[in-house]
Amino acid sequence: MLHVLRKNRHCFPFYIILGLLLLLIVAFISVQTGYRDISFLSFMQTILGNGTAENVLTIFHFRLPRICMAILVGFGIAVSGAILQSITKNALADPGIMGINAGAGFAIVLYTFFLQGWMVSKAWLAVFVMPLIALIGALLAALIIYVIAYKSGHVAPSHMLLVGIGMNAAFSAGIIFFQIRMDPNDFTRTLVWLAGSIWGSTWTYVYALLPWIVVLLPIAFYKARVLDILMLNDITAIGVGITVTKERKQLIIVAVLLAGVCVAVGGGITFLGLLAPHIAKKLVGGLHFRVIPLSAFVGALLLILADTISRIMIAPAELPVGIVLAIIGAPYFIYLLVKTRG
Repeated sequence: MLHVLRKNRHCFPFYIILGLLLLLIVAFISVQTGYRDISFLSFMQTILGNGTAENVLTIFHFRLPRICMAILVGFGIAVSGAILQSITKNALADPGIMGINAGAGFAIVLYTFFLQGWMVSKAWLAVFVMPLIALIGALLAALIIYVIAYKSGHVAPSHMLLVGIGMNAAFSAGIIFFQIRMDPNDFTRTLVWLAGSIWGSTWTYVYALLPWIVVLLPIAFYKARVLDILMLNDITAIGVGITVTKERKQLIIVAVLLAGVCVAVGGGITFLGLLAPHIAKKLVGGLHFRVIPLSAFVGALLLILADTISRIMIAPAELPVGIVLAIIGAPYFIYLLVKTRG
């Protein structure tokens, strides 16, 4: 166990630098790629202030906000997944699979259904209200999961994933119920959004999400040592002075907040929180002070790649980025399921 936790510790700085470089390269490619490709020369001219008005609009008002949004959402969902996998001690845990994303999505669908007229008239304010609405739904889902999994004075981590899968189905049914009662335009918009989409990103969405990520990621990193201890067993954690129930609650709240605000602006992006922590652990072992930052970089990299693919796969139309991630993540989830059963 100790070997698994500590493996590749000397390679950690290399992987962080490599992750940062790959992220910059992929972002650079993504900003030039789309229905209307922009050459390297045109891109550099635009950055230096000599570009055409059309290139300025495309780069600074459409593609750069979208890339920044993908980075922030990738950071948040990946770290949320890493925390949930450690809390539940289950390699299959993910905010989408556990129903947290569905809870946030259900709250957003209710908000759209009942307050759609007000939302249209106060569109600028709705951008900042939506993360709060999504958080309420995500926290409600997490609370129900926690209460049901609570047994004999403590939470059984193995039960949390099973309860979460059930809650995911329940909230998804509620989402469908309200969707079919919406007008066609709202139905189509929420359908695409729930599939996972960052196509409508603007700088306002980036500003709405940024404070949450800036505050919550350092808290998750600060709790890295606690996550390492919780991965062992409750008796050991209590023996070294960890208040297991209290710490688990706090970590669940951090994971739920990260997932909730990311769902509010990025939709129901599933499997990203599953894939990124697994890749990070394969590279640097299981110690969370390494897993958390590397998971964040991997999550952002995967989401930008998926978004770029979604823009060019059926151009000029676009696939929701969540579908591209599901194509990658679903087979890996099945592989993990079979491996875990084995």
